[in-house]
Amino acid sequence: MTRLRALVLQEVGGKPQPRIEEIDEESLPAGEVTVGIEYSTLNYKDAMIVEGVGRLVRQYPHVPGIDFAGTVERSDSPEFAPGDPVILTGWRVGETHWGGYAEKARVKADWLVRRPPALSARQAMAIGTAGFTAMLAVMALEKHGLAPGAGDVLVTGAAGGLGSVAVALLSKLGHRVVASTGRMQERPYLAELGAAELVERATLAAKPSRPLDRERWAGAIDAVGGTTLATILTQLTYRASVASCGLAGGSDLPTSVIPFLLRGVNLLGIDSVMCPRSERTLAWSRLARDLPLERLERMGALVPLSEIPALAPQLLRGDIRGRIVVAVRR
Repeated sequence: MTRLRALVLQEVGGKPQPRIEEIDEESLPAGEVTVGIEYSTLNYKDAMIVEGVGRLVRQYPHVPGIDFAGTVERSDSPEFAPGDPVILTGWRVGETHWGGYAEKARVKADWLVRRPPALSARQAMAIGTAGFTAMLAVMALEKHGLAPGAGDVLVTGAAGGLGSVAVALLSKLGHRVVASTGRMQERPYLAELGAAELVERATLAAKPSRPLDRERWAGAIDAVGGTTLATILTQLTYRASVASCGLAGGSDLPTSVIPFLLRGVNLLGIDSVMCPRSERTLAWSRLARDLPLERLERMGALVPLSEIPALAPQLLRGDIRGRIVVAVRR
């Protein structure tokens, strides 16, 4: 019987307790494809799961990890064969289905996409759900008319994982990027990723005092939500769009319909969890083509599984810059 190393959550006193354990391969949940995992990543949702925030996991023991990259070992699906390099993000893996913080995973074939040849497994997880979501947001903005030269494009939460990839992507595509962050000491980091200007987070975080403000943004990617998103809506240029990707600043939206009626702006919701496979494949091919990989190397840190419990609360506090790649077999 094959034994696997994994980060396992056990519920103790109503709170998950993470611990590195050895589990039997036989205990992996049902699925058509078994993947040998090389790398995973630590996302905001992973940190919530490890810390027990929001009760995203209902059954224990549980193996978290909403992303992974690796190689197919066994397959009962004609779509995949042993040796195929694959990526998984979303589909509530790591929440309702055991995830990527183990040396192997067994999942449905429909949940996997082939890893583009231009990306290594480590690079794919330096992108992860955060970067994949950023690409979906860029694609949505493009679909609604955003083009290089249209004006400044705002990225909020810019020093985080999603924001970092969004800044690098938009800059590479020819946009002038304005990065919003509460960590102004990260100016050199964000400038290196391609930000032309920084805006202090507090200037956007106050509740809008009027229904329309001066037109500033030809487009925006918002990972904050709350009053920040409400403020952005009042500052979009005529028929511009904001892609909403997160709620680090709150889930309420204290706004009015006036920006929609008088400026024809668009609020675009971005869901990366249940996104159709055809769109996933396109997004990953775009990431392989449009994301400057030399910048990707600068925005990620590599850690072993054992460091996740200590890093999770730091990520929830907003103390971690960029992306965290998890070397599952280290």
